[in-house]
Amino acid sequence: MDVEDLLARGWRPTPFREFVLKVHSRCNLACDYCYMYEMADQGWRDQPRRMARPVVERVAERIAEHARAHGRGRVDVILHGGEPLLVGLDHLRHTVQVLRKANEPDVHIDLRLQTNGVLLDTHFLDLFDDLGVRVGVSVDGTREDHDRHRRRFDGRGTHAEVRAGLELLGSPRYRHLMSGLLTTVDLESDPVATYEALLEFAPPTVDLLLPHGNWDTPPRGWTPDGAAYGAWLVAAFDRWYHAPRRETNIRLFNEIIRLVLGRPSRTESVGLSPAALVVVETDGSIEQVDSLRSAYDGAAATPLHTLTHAFDQALYLPSVAARQIGARALGPTCAACPLARVCGGGLYPHRYRSGSGFRNPSVYCRDLYRLIEHVRQTVAADVARLREGR
Repeated sequence: MDVEDLLARGWRPTPFREFVLKVHSRCNLACDYCYMYEMADQGWRDQPRRMARPVVERVAERIAEHARAHGRGRVDVILHGGEPLLVGLDHLRHTVQVLRKANEPDVHIDLRLQTNGVLLDTHFLDLFDDLGVRVGVSVDGTREDHDRHRRRFDGRGTHAEVRAGLELLGSPRYRHLMSGLLTTVDLESDPVATYEALLEFAPPTVDLLLPHGNWDTPPRGWTPDGAAYGAWLVAAFDRWYHAPRRETNIRLFNEIIRLVLGRPSRTESVGLSPAALVVVETDGSIEQVDSLRSAYDGAAATPLHTLTHAFDQALYLPSVAARQIGARALGPTCAACPLARVCGGGLYPHRYRSGSGFRNPSVYCRDLYRLIEHVRQTVAADVARLREGR
């Protein structure tokens, strides 16, 4: 990709608005579908266990520098891992305080932490309450479905521990800290039972994630002529959409509805909006979205480091620009598809194939087509009824 040519033709990069900080590079679980530890890129082995304080301070300065240079009055920072709670109370407190000190008052930091939930207790939650950090938890529905994949290294399931953490997070004292739940779709689970199990925790938002895979390494249960994941998502959508009241938000479904109604997407999983997320590893190196690790060794890497490079320099890397130029990055199959504006080719890592890189449809192409068409028809029917009612 010729970035200079793109600039000459008027393209300008979208500044980053979401910064994922890998504050701890190890995990206390051994989830069998994890893209960090179980897939192509094993770079985590070379990373320090935690982000050292001097690196935290430099990263905070770089975020403030980038936000101010582009007039951003607000940015999102996600404390991530591995398992970020492994870094401990004192290090988390220091990290948040340094981030706020470097950015505020002119740049507001919206801080979130994504955890597997097994370590959540009153000590962490009191700290997050004091510092204004919201918490997202990964949980895969029912006990049986969760424990099939989200286990400790000795094979023990973790649902009971995660449930205890979620019940504490959902208690009146801490309820305001819950940002949402993250669930990986599993064809062995029942979509309606999964959704209703998540509703027990009254989450404000649910992220349903397709398990990472690509054309070289297809996801579990995938077949070239099937659309099993699409059928799963359609069943979950119908249960969610046709409920007598809105029980929670499901980000994927909300975004598809926005797109079929002509609005831009706010997530990179669908649509053609520029990806404005960047990752900082525990050693301070700058990387692309970490789910790219599922494609091949080094897929997420860049030659940049926060000690020596500004985030602005990442915007002009061909690999970053490719995720910001919308339809121009699509391959011919996607470009000719009537759903291209809504689907957007699917999540970028899911498009990978040896020899042709990422200029392919998503490995979930048939699944996404099935889901999007179903959502489009459902919403169109409701819009028609509303117009008739007028």
